[in-house]
Amino acid sequence: MRRFGLFALAPLLAAGVWAADEQFGFMPEGGRTILAGLIEGLDADARHAVLTRDADANDWADWARAAAPQMSDVAAQTFAGYAELNLPLSDRALEAASAGEITSALPQDGKDLAIAQCQFCHALFSGYLMHDRDLTGWKGTFKAPFHTEIPMTEIERDTFASYSALNMPLDFEDVPQELRF
Repeated sequence: MRRFGLFALAPLLAAGVWAADEQFGFMPEGGRTILAGLIEGLDADARHAVLTRDADANDWADWARAAAPQMSDVAAQTFAGYAELNLPLSDRALEAASAGEITSALPQDGKDLAIAQCQFCHALFSGYLMHDRDLTGWKGTFKAPFHTEIPMTEIERDTFASYSALNMPLDFEDVPQELRF
């Protein structure tokens, strides 16, 4: 019964993720944040075109590099992995985005999901930030019995794995001392 109580709190915890951005600012930006930055200055029609675009990761990476030539390759790939999995937005999310709630209308990205989910059972540092895995390795974490009940959809799991494969492990020195071990 307690487990279901925690799952019911997931939306509130997700809201806390965005509030925790400053605390976890040492982590690389996730696709949601990158996308919000890329569409921030666009007019409504251009923003809608991006949010309804259906493309693969290579096309999204090319689009991101053209939209923000200063963007690092890892950031472009992080965004592209997120966009391929989470765009086009659903009609409901598009309505929220057109009402000016762009960031909150976007699905959680890998960073959001890691912050919201990985700290329930273990330290973020030793249980996540220092792991070096490829995409298959990160997807495989959800096969462990203690991870099968994490309340994430398959798309969220893939979003988490895509972000993690590109951005983890962090350098030891980049993690604030108070979050180590």
